[in-house]
Amino acid sequence: MNFSLDDDHKVLKDSAQVFLDAEISLKPLLTPGATVRDAGYADNWSRIAPMGWAGLMIPEEYGGAGLSCVDLVMVVEELGRTLTPSPFLGTLLGGLAVLRCGDDSQKSRILPAVAAGERVMALAVAEPGGREDGPDQTLATPGAQGWRVSGAKALVIDAADAAILVVAARDAATGARRFFLVQTDQAGVDVVLEPWRDITRQICTVTLTDAVAEPLDAQNAGLWPWLRDHALVALSAENSAGLRHVLNVTADYARQRVAFGKPIGAYQAIKHSLADMLGQAECARTATLYAAWTLAQGDARAPLAAAMAKAYSGDAYVSATQRGIQIFGAIGFTWEMENHLYLKRARGNAELFGAARDHRSRVIDLALAQAA
Repeated sequence: MNFSLDDDHKVLKDSAQVFLDAEISLKPLLTPGATVRDAGYADNWSRIAPMGWAGLMIPEEYGGAGLSCVDLVMVVEELGRTLTPSPFLGTLLGGLAVLRCGDDSQKSRILPAVAAGERVMALAVAEPGGREDGPDQTLATPGAQGWRVSGAKALVIDAADAAILVVAARDAATGARRFFLVQTDQAGVDVVLEPWRDITRQICTVTLTDAVAEPLDAQNAGLWPWLRDHALVALSAENSAGLRHVLNVTADYARQRVAFGKPIGAYQAIKHSLADMLGQAECARTATLYAAWTLAQGDARAPLAAAMAKAYSGDAYVSATQRGIQIFGAIGFTWEMENHLYLKRARGNAELFGAARDHRSRVIDLALAQAA
């Protein structure tokens, strides 16, 4: 294992940084009362899609780049650093589901459009109440005209712009969990954009009423654990990069803000807080890169590493954004500053795909299983 990034990783990260710094602005969200509808999702995606990032892990035969999870982290870090409002995460997870468990026809039909940024997808796994690991109350029923799915899914990332949903449902005949492709442009699909705390990200509730569905591979019992690990690493990458950004802007402010005749960064209390944030940033990124490496290598420790990365980076990001606002003082609480957007992203990410306490419990269970 080598934690050093090679030149290709650095070029990918640097190119994403330059592009996003030039193209993405959070100014529309720095107005009191702004919501995710003001975030410019569609406009941002129209600029991002030609970069090919949605196809980073899609094989070249389907129009993608065929890169690894470590390469993916390079881009996701920059998207997280800039809080880019776009349907990237939902499309990534939906595309990975098809890549993992779609048949040849489904892959050929869907993945080239995803890789080209021409089709937005979303992954719908959580039941109302947030449970993602099943059992699902959403039911899938086979019939003479094909499969139909009925039920509700909560906390669906990017569903408002999605053309295709990947839906987890319980097979009414066998009781097994299966995954289905559901087109959103049909009468049986209702997508509601929820007032989520993070106004840079679409979070939706999806209601399915006898919706026409196309099953992915019947042997997909292992799809959710694999998808969950990739989702956790993606969120961890956002967390670690967002945390580092908060540290940088807070340190810059501490150098400039003068109190009692000297910069506030000269005071020991501020130094200690910044030092703590630096330690958190380094540990969060190291945990994220290790988890990405295990996924790229197909290592059996990937579930453990992904759970550790999500648990640590989620808590660290929340802590750092709170410290940052405290160091900024009164101005840090205003809507015109970006501080609140990073706090809201941190708090939102901390809950998506399982809170830190849930993943710490998983870490204990996985560690005990490996030691047995």
